Amino acid sequence: MLTVHTIPGSPYARAVLVILEEKRQRYRLEPLTPDSLNSEEHLSRHPFGKVPVIEHEGFHLYETQAILRYLDRLLPEPPLTPRDIRQAARMDQVMNITDWYLFTGVSDVIAFERIVKPAVLGLEADEARVAAAMPAARRVISELGRLLDDHDFFCGDALSLADIIAAPHIDFLAQTPEWRDIGSPHRALCAWLERMMARPSFQATTWERVAESAQAV
Repeated sequence: MLTVHTIPGSPYARAVLVILEEKRQRYRLEPLTPDSLNSEEHLSRHPFGKVPVIEHEGFHLYETQAILRYLDRLLPEPPLTPRDIRQAARMDQVMNITDWYLFTGVSDVIAFERIVKPAVLGLEADEARVAAAMPAARRVISELGRLLDDHDFFCGDALSLADIIAAPHIDFLAQTPEWRDIGSPHRALCAWLERMMARPSFQATTWERVAESAQAV
């Protein structure tokens, strides 16, 4: 049994839950609240006060890319890392784009201001922050659309870790008014997102479903 420590709604934690669903691996959800991230207990698991963290037979691991790669090695079926070295390199590239350009300065601003801030904190969005993030948002979504091209997934015909880590962030953005400007011009990427969100693994890991599971713990 694996344990996942997370805040419901975290896109990075959703990626971890998705891979567990894809691998049909049982797991236990250990829900956290935003004000618990700097607690002594959580900092002993993650010294930087972030989520997610997993526990597996006494082994603790944080950083989403590390967790996804660990789980793909631990649970080999279905494989989510391409054997072809160029496709594997493309997977690595998209995963890093997600961390450095899609999340940082884009989804951590726009999705936070439009979705998390009003839903969790009861505050209005900072319109200036959203506007300032739009050029970077257009750039990164355009590049991801270019890399996807006309393929079903970022690494060709098969689902990979790249799709699993990127989709939760893009799904967040697609729920904002800004998506009409950012995403609508990229039809293939929008179609990819629809296919990803239709997968049972993504249906099982929506913010609402994870929040329901957290209340049942």
